[in-house]
Amino acid sequence: MRSDASNSETGAIRSVDRDLLVAMRGGELTGIGELTEQLKVTATAVRQRIDRLLERGLIERKKVVAGRGRPTYRYRITDQGRRANAADSTELAEAMWREMLSIEDPELRKRMLSSVATRLGREYASQLDDTATLEERMRVLSRLLSTRRVSSDVISAGELPVLDINTCPYPTLADGGDDHSMCHLEEQVLSEALGKPVHLSQCRLDGDACCQFSPTDARH
Repeated sequence: MRSDASNSETGAIRSVDRDLLVAMRGGELTGIGELTEQLKVTATAVRQRIDRLLERGLIERKKVVAGRGRPTYRYRITDQGRRANAADSTELAEAMWREMLSIEDPELRKRMLSSVATRLGREYASQLDDTATLEERMRVLSRLLSTRRVSSDVISAGELPVLDINTCPYPTLADGGDDHSMCHLEEQVLSEALGKPVHLSQCRLDGDACCQFSPTDARH
């Protein structure tokens, strides 16, 4: 059974907490004293920041036992913390997207986009419970999207739950007028994530209020 949505990125990181992540970005185990010295703040302030980052899964704690002395704790940034503290990759994503769309061979372009969609979808799927109903999985997925600043809602439409995405996850990549390439990629990502084929039943590029993704049938 897969787990529910992670709480690692449920909001913006405070600037003081980000300073601590920057101090830990080397990946080594670090103690309170070292962080206090680096950040030039009190040990109490460091502990408060550590508690917040531990709760969000952005750092981890390791117990260190040295001889007969009292055990101490040291801290290290996690992979989630590295991602949260990474440089803005928008320019790189835009460049890679444009290059993929410029591939002249339609079959090769289709395979490339499908591979990207599958990889992204599986990252979401790993955080969903594959024994839950489709509507339950949609609601967890909606919460995951919200951690990435993507506004979405799950609407029960008879037997069919639908996912309304109110803001484009990649607005700078979907600015090609009537080019629906990103829409189709998103369709594949969500299908892979939910383990159920969905189709784009409404689209903002066509003048609709939101992008709506609906299951292909009522069997869920």
